[in-house]
Amino acid sequence: MSLPPAAPQLSVVVPVHNEEDNVAPLIAEILAALRGRIAFEIVYVDDASRDATLARLRALQAATPELRVVRHLSNAGQSTAVRNGVKAARAPWIATLDGDGQNDPADIPRLLAERAAAAPEVKLFAGWRVNRRDSGSKRWASKFANALRARLLRDATPDTGCGIKLFERAAFLDLPYFDHMHRYLPALMQRAGWRTVSVPVNHRPRSAGASKYTNLGRALVGVRDLLGVSWLIARSRRTAVEELAP
Repeated sequence: MSLPPAAPQLSVVVPVHNEEDNVAPLIAEILAALRGRIAFEIVYVDDASRDATLARLRALQAATPELRVVRHLSNAGQSTAVRNGVKAARAPWIATLDGDGQNDPADIPRLLAERAAAAPEVKLFAGWRVNRRDSGSKRWASKFANALRARLLRDATPDTGCGIKLFERAAFLDLPYFDHMHRYLPALMQRAGWRTVSVPVNHRPRSAGASKYTNLGRALVGVRDLLGVSWLIARSRRTAVEELAP
């Protein structure tokens, strides 16, 4: 069995909570999309699942040298799982996927191609689900939330809730951390002085398991988070820095 590369160029971070039936198919798709294209690793973060998710990940590690598994000792939510996965990652660039299988790993090469053609100051390539495969109520709620967010934050991003993204690890770890921050990455990256690009990607219906969110739950935390991010942007101050030679 070959060993994972000593210095991967890309880390694919996948947060999961109770996704036992989605683990193996998604990992197989990631391998099919990236093997032979780029040196990569897969970092799964199990957010204290109560089903067989962790056991299936551990079993898959034996046959998947690229796979690493990080485990939360208590449930902490998606943003914390993403952040801990990024902190554990060894590559300078991160691709994220939702663990429910609705994001298509075949879109990761498309994001990498966009990065290759972009200016150095672009640090985030955000997936844009142009054809949503969710229920009508979920699509309506997301459309309303995106419109409200765009009006307040002016982040010029049509879809910040898409789980598939590509970003620079160092730039991400320099952002302010808070729960649900993963929904505001374009605005936070722009606040830090970086540019962001939205890239059309595929979106698929969930094939197994159940969603961990409700429209009401998203709305209740979303309003508070939106006001908080708006405050952060208003209070932001940036300046160029130079070190003077002795």
